Amino acid sequence: MLRLHDYLPSQNAWKVRLLLSHLGLEYERVPVSIFEGESHTEAYLEKNPAGAVPVLEVEPGKCIAESNAILCYLAEGTAYLPKDRLERAQVMQWLFFEQSYVEPQIGSLRYWRLTGKLAKRSEDMVAGKRAYSLRALAALERHLTRRRFLVGERYTIADMAVYAYAAHADEAGLDLAPYPAFRAWIGRVEAEPGFLRERFPYSIDPHASRELG
Repeated sequence: MLRLHDYLPSQNAWKVRLLLSHLGLEYERVPVSIFEGESHTEAYLEKNPAGAVPVLEVEPGKCIAESNAILCYLAEGTAYLPKDRLERAQVMQWLFFEQSYVEPQIGSLRYWRLTGKLAKRSEDMVAGKRAYSLRALAALERHLTRRRFLVGERYTIADMAVYAYAAHADEAGLDLAPYPAFRAWIGRVEAEPGFLRERFPYSIDPHASRELG
């Protein structure tokens, strides 16, 4: 059985749980207490040298790290990863976009805000993250004004990846009112069969106020 090394409040881990839900795949969830250093033990670093969650263990000792790489692995041969060469490249385009412009920007602001760490960051750093976050939202708005999903009419892992953090940009202190096409896309993603509505706040973890190692 698949084993998912997971931290429940992580939206990177959530996106993997979302695809597993869409696919109806059974898996064993292995909790990792990241703020207590469990992702930096020697055993865990053998699974992911970067010491981050999630990690998917497909067989004992055979692991895939990085959430979007896991999405690609699980979606192979399904409707969520197109076979067409151009469409497949477009999916990859948005997976790279998510890891460059969404997760490090919107995701960081959200994490700092929800764990009480925002005040500990410099004003310039926060302002920079906010500016890049707004640029990401503007790019998504432009693209989705003429499309149902990120890759034309098809719901793919690109939508799952971008949704994970971008759809909750309000939790990062960003106003979504100026982005009607983006908000309509959020509704379409959430209407997909098997959509995973269950999310977990950082408040379930008494150690979340600590800094990550």
